[in-house]
Amino acid sequence: MAETIIKIDLSKSPYENDMIHNRWHPDIPMVAMVKPGDDFIIESYDWTGGQINNNDSADDVLDVDLSKVHFLSGPVGVEGAEPGDLLVVDILDIGAFENSQWGFNGFFSKKNGGGFLTEHFPEAQKSIWDFNGMFTKSRHVPGVEFAGLIHPGLIGTLPSKEMLDEWNTREKALYDTEPDRVPPLATLPYADTAHMGRMSGDAGKAAAAEAARTVPPREHGGNCDIKDLSRGSTVYFPVYVKNAGLSLGDLHFSQGDGEITFCGAIEMAGWTHLRVGLIKDGMKKYGIKNPIFKPSPIKPQYDDYLIFEGISVDESGKQHYLDVHIAYRQACLNAIEYLTKFGYSKAQAYAILGTAPVQGHISGVVDIPNACATLWLPTDIFEFNVKPNSEGPKKELSGDVDVPLSPDL
Repeated sequence: MAETIIKIDLSKSPYENDMIHNRWHPDIPMVAMVKPGDDFIIESYDWTGGQINNNDSADDVLDVDLSKVHFLSGPVGVEGAEPGDLLVVDILDIGAFENSQWGFNGFFSKKNGGGFLTEHFPEAQKSIWDFNGMFTKSRHVPGVEFAGLIHPGLIGTLPSKEMLDEWNTREKALYDTEPDRVPPLATLPYADTAHMGRMSGDAGKAAAAEAARTVPPREHGGNCDIKDLSRGSTVYFPVYVKNAGLSLGDLHFSQGDGEITFCGAIEMAGWTHLRVGLIKDGMKKYGIKNPIFKPSPIKPQYDDYLIFEGISVDESGKQHYLDVHIAYRQACLNAIEYLTKFGYSKAQAYAILGTAPVQGHISGVVDIPNACATLWLPTDIFEFNVKPNSEGPKKELSGDVDVPLSPDL
């Protein structure tokens, strides 16, 4: 059996575990060393480090401290890895802990991070999803059940000092264009809640003051939220520091493309079984500056979809030029409006798009002035027929369907 090289205790704070960190910095010490060809298991907290509870209140989502996230397991050093190499990471298996067979999806309030549709859903809300083997369903979103495609939302290698400086410079420049914006344009270094793993003392404090937050994806990988990075996937990561420094966390039981509710997947704690390899000088050989990956051969087999289109015209009717962000937002809003005709609240429909294995596609970017984005909603996840017909939609749902996901807000 593979050795578990990073273990966690869900009853304890991640700040008590020196094999966990929540910032990116080149000097964070490796917590374990492996060799090319080794396979091993890493345990991970949910991305908030246990701040969200399995209950029917969204107070914890409202009050979550986002300056603490994400809690990552690592870094794991790979012997022989040098800057310019490619680190080959095979995701052999991944799963939830036996004593933690549940996850959560949340909408953050606009003042605390917001989300893709924060202007439409400005209040904190939450849904809890229970796992039954490979399937999940929620007491807060009735009438839907689907197979999960478990994956790490966040996985990457440590940046070099030069790369860290580049990140901080460009993100600060963006932030400064609108420093009072809510939510902010970027999340800048914040030492007060930094967990620097095994760094301590003055060196740890100095590093925390410049360490990058884990919020966005960057050249090293990071928070890419790619739902197809599941068991059987292979990822090729650029190496920027000696021994590479592989870290991961933010495990998702299932997610729709885009993770559109921000806390937009079914978030969970769990374990990941990995194998690593090296391609020497691989970055130059293949012209790689961002990770590339081979997707999992195992995925939920949903073959029947309703596909919703969106174009580069926003909610006010303003025309934008080939804006795929706006086009995808419109596709999502169109799908949400459609699902309300069957009895779902808009919040429940939004939660479905964030958690179920929906597909997002950039379908057209050349026909000025409108880009076209599409959202593919699998119809088989529903317990009733959601396809259009001549009789019109039926209000299939009843009971507590109209209760908001956060009943006390």
